Amino acid sequence: MLKKLFRSKSLESLQAQADEPKHQLKKNLSTFDLTMFGIGAIIGAGIFSSIGTAAAGNLADGRWPAGPALVISILLVAVGCGFTALAYAELASMIPVSGSAYTYAFATMGELMAWIIGWDLLLEYAVSNVAVAISWGDYARSFLANVMHIRIPGWLAMDPRSALALVPGTPPATVARKLEVLAQARAGHLDGASFFANWDVLRDAPLVHGFPFTMNLLAVVITVVITYLVYLGIKESARANAVMVVVKVAILLAVVAIGFRFVNPGNWHPFAPHGFKGIQAGAAIIFFAFIGFDAVSTTAEECRDPGRSLPRGILFSLGICTAIYALVALVVTGMLKYTQLAGKADPLAYIFTHNNMNAVAGVISFGAVIATTAALLVYQVGQPRIFMAMSRDGLLGPWFGKVSASHRTPANATFLTGLLVAVPAALLNIDEVVELTNIGTLFAFSVVCGAVMILRLRRPEAPRRFRMPWIFVLAPAGILACIWIARGLPAVTWIRFVVWLAIGLVIYFAYGQRNSVLQTGTEEP
Repeated sequence: MLKKLFRSKSLESLQAQADEPKHQLKKNLSTFDLTMFGIGAIIGAGIFSSIGTAAAGNLADGRWPAGPALVISILLVAVGCGFTALAYAELASMIPVSGSAYTYAFATMGELMAWIIGWDLLLEYAVSNVAVAISWGDYARSFLANVMHIRIPGWLAMDPRSALALVPGTPPATVARKLEVLAQARAGHLDGASFFANWDVLRDAPLVHGFPFTMNLLAVVITVVITYLVYLGIKESARANAVMVVVKVAILLAVVAIGFRFVNPGNWHPFAPHGFKGIQAGAAIIFFAFIGFDAVSTTAEECRDPGRSLPRGILFSLGICTAIYALVALVVTGMLKYTQLAGKADPLAYIFTHNNMNAVAGVISFGAVIATTAALLVYQVGQPRIFMAMSRDGLLGPWFGKVSASHRTPANATFLTGLLVAVPAALLNIDEVVELTNIGTLFAFSVVCGAVMILRLRRPEAPRRFRMPWIFVLAPAGILACIWIARGLPAVTWIRFVVWLAIGLVIYFAYGQRNSVLQTGTEEP
């Protein structure tokens, strides 16, 4: 039994499987396209929203402020991600197959670990895209209201849990109790504002059997639009992404250029108000802003020259984004005391509004909308290709691997990913998904660092267009960096992660293990 669980696939069989006509995708992507995809994925909601939380912290939740030393947090995360990026670059040049870390795990650690990573990658791509879609909805609503003067009703812009949130200091209440008070308040017998933090939303929301109907409509709309674009074709997606990347990078560089004129060096003192523990806490939060460079590897089968372009796209995008992030962090903490960023969902726009530059703040809000749109696009490209790779191996049904005859994209998996993002984005709170995404990604990064060492020992003769330098130093350092960042996450996140993996194992033993191509004999082990 154990031998079956740890059967691996050869590099040759993985490549042959991808080359089958029924599985082939269009090979349209260049190094430029891949670099743009990487930047598009990395620069998303994270830098526009989490940079304030990372700098100011939240001591009530056990998060120590990084303060101006956030720039150190960023550089440390970049170094840790850099180790992993080198591992991805070598593996992608060796195994130019869609599936990313899932495929690399199958080639080195066997079927069970491949399934675990494939299930885990749902956290990085589909689940993280829920957070990105929610952020997009928030930024788009703000932009429409403040710049376009178009008002979206509150009940069409908020998830049910947030809508029913209580006023701070109010004793906890069950859902039944909340609905009871809501009914009384709607009837005019109580002051709803004294009980519900978002009474203005609940007051106008339609009721379904006494329950207020609220949803994040804009998050659903953008998910549907992006999903259809991804279905149309990889080149169409690449062109749209490139335009959005140019816009958002230009806006962030403008933030730096304009903001440096208003920097007060006194705001950088004390530089690290809570020492290294603050820097570590900041790293754990800002890590979400670095997720995405690995998504480049999911497009391996659509590259013209994957051995050359994939490593360059991964490393170029990470390097460019690190430089931009560091400059933005210095400006943000230099323009305003870090303590004033606490609780600010749009810190970049806030600091310019604080300095009476409302027009610049409006442009930044537009940039946030563009940034989250591009990130949403790249993640929607990545997840279907992982589903497709798992389907080829029999771990998911053949329905997941169906390729559109006209567009040569994984059609069913693309539309399923859209559904998996749109529904939770309409109904969930962003805080419920961000940290789960972080720990899932850190786990995948650790596995990739282990996989590159295994293949260097097991298949030293295999062609490698890119070789990770000092592999037996940097790959373990990448694993240790992931562990260090993960230690900054709350205990409840670890518990949720274990539960998530347990659910995945149930599905594997109920379906995947029984239908694996290695089990059914449709492919030689």
